[in-house]
Amino acid sequence: MPYRLVIFDFDGTLADTLPWFESVLDGVADRYGFRRPGDLDRETLRRSDGRTLLALLGVPRWKLPFIARHMRRLTSRDVHTIRLFAGVSAMLERLAEHDVVLAIVSSNSEANIRRVLGTPDAAKIDHFACSASLFGKSAKIRRVLRCAGVPPHEALYVGDELRDAEAAAHAGIAFAAAGWGYATRQALTSIRPVALLERIEAIAEVVLRR
Repeated sequence: MPYRLVIFDFDGTLADTLPWFESVLDGVADRYGFRRPGDLDRETLRRSDGRTLLALLGVPRWKLPFIARHMRRLTSRDVHTIRLFAGVSAMLERLAEHDVVLAIVSSNSEANIRRVLGTPDAAKIDHFACSASLFGKSAKIRRVLRCAGVPPHEALYVGDELRDAEAAAHAGIAFAAAGWGYATRQALTSIRPVALLERIEAIAEVVLRR
């Protein structure tokens, strides 16, 4: 039976935000007093789970809400430079045609996400649960499940980071890893997702051929 509900992360999964993210991160580090990622091995960061990442950067958890709000403001400022990955629109259309319920759970804001998606693609999304804390997506996922009326075993979360996998696990739903995003393929493989996706089109294939 196909998954009835697919929940997407946004940054790095549907939208190609990594170049922009890396361009602003040193400035955010200086503003909030944590280590510049450039002073560390980027590959080590991309292989790290949430707790390890915070420890490596020296970010106290109490600063996370402030950092998240600041990042949303920067995204809003630069949103005109951010594009969807090729194939996202067609993938969303295919899932919608098969009556799959679509949702986005993200630490980004709904306004930013809608602007990047554009009106036609945003209209395909049934539920937005946005402005989550950087490591607090599991509560948003559970809220989407309740709103959609879909049990956890019929839902799939698609994301590109280890913290996305952690959030899916805490919410009790399956996780598919977007291999084109932030985390390394080695790191994503280590958490044993239901699928390690190599291309956007594979999302619909996994969902509909379950």
